[in-house]
Amino acid sequence: MKPQVTSLGLALLGAAALAACAELPLARPTIPAVPANWHHAAGTATLQGDWWQGFGDARLAQLVRVALAHNQDLRQAAARVAEAHALAAAQHAAFWPSLDAGVGAARSRSISDVTLRPYLATGHQELFQASYEVDLWGRIDALARAADDGEEASRAARDTVALSVAASVAQAYIGLLELDAQMELARRLLASRERTVELVRQRRQQGYASGLELAQAEAERHAGAQALPQLMRALERQEAQLNVLLGRPPGPVERGGPLAALQRCVLPDAGLPSELLRRRPDIHGAELQVAASDAQLAAARTQWLPSLRLSASLGRTGASVLRGDPFTIWSLGGSVLAPIFNGGRLQALAKASEARRDQALAAYERTVLGAWAEVEVQLNSHEQQQIQLREALAQRQAMAEALRIAGRRYREGYASALDEGGAERNLISVEQGVVSLQSGLLQTQVSLFRALGGGWSGVSP
Repeated sequence: MKPQVTSLGLALLGAAALAACAELPLARPTIPAVPANWHHAAGTATLQGDWWQGFGDARLAQLVRVALAHNQDLRQAAARVAEAHALAAAQHAAFWPSLDAGVGAARSRSISDVTLRPYLATGHQELFQASYEVDLWGRIDALARAADDGEEASRAARDTVALSVAASVAQAYIGLLELDAQMELARRLLASRERTVELVRQRRQQGYASGLELAQAEAERHAGAQALPQLMRALERQEAQLNVLLGRPPGPVERGGPLAALQRCVLPDAGLPSELLRRRPDIHGAELQVAASDAQLAAARTQWLPSLRLSASLGRTGASVLRGDPFTIWSLGGSVLAPIFNGGRLQALAKASEARRDQALAAYERTVLGAWAEVEVQLNSHEQQQIQLREALAQRQAMAEALRIAGRRYREGYASALDEGGAERNLISVEQGVVSLQSGLLQTQVSLFRALGGGWSGVSP
């Protein structure tokens, strides 16, 4: 006698044939090798989590702590982590059977078929049900892994926001100190120009200067006076920006010390190791997103395979007109459900999951390549700014010597006070450039901290 082939048997055979598709290998990202032309691929530097301490400013460290506790973007990122954790817990609940209990009651008035007289009946039922899906093909496990990877990716995203907030606070604080220094230099420059106006006015009264010279001196004084309100507006904007990062209303921001008091961190002589990029939370998060998309793709491929569900129920039911009320009822069973035809919906969903996996892979590769570029650019910028700052400091020293000589020549009667004032203004102009370069170098170091996902050990004396 030939065995009969049922529809369920055909479905199971077809699903088994598709099992190989569900087990296709999935891509796993790896950190690319260090580019051969990367200039800083060696070294033994170590990272520090609280890298902002390296600047030696207690007020800056306090502001970063306030921002990490109250910044709204960071609070939003923390809420997303809590959401991802709850979703992962909900997905893990699929490993357990579901248990339900219910109770019902009804009262009815009917006509007896025997006596043809109406009667009242009260019925009740208590029921306990249990169901469980057997994870034959690892679908539930894959979805749980995807949820766990998604939760870890959200934590990496939160760490990325925290790093960005700390770096933004540090850069805004450095910019604030730069504006303070520029304000002090602008006041000195204005005072020097006011003295020059008085000297030119006296010389004109004595017949040694023309009206043109006086008008030019007054024009320079007015130009210097215009710089003060511009710097004041810039200070107010900088404080407002910093207060937004700190999560507090507008107001003055406390300073710890002048810009020149901030310590500059130094790179190790051997350079920076490529492993520093593994500390970047955005790279870690992108890698986790790829792992989550892999698990989701594996779960999508198991939709072609049959599912096995077990169920059981136990309860009591009865009516007041029945003898032996109530009755105990129970059931045990299982069901196998296998897809036969769905118009290509499952295949389309699997292709969509594969496309999302490809998107995650591309995003991961872009993040890594962007990290290499960012680190390389910031390191080169750091080197060039150090050279530029050394030249500016040497220029300031030369200008200070010129001012000393001009002052001595004026006291000895070989030069006028205007020569001394001109040398003083030249020195102030150079000092303004030095302040900008010092701030720029510190800003670049903060950008390096952000690019490297942390900091490095070692602070210049």
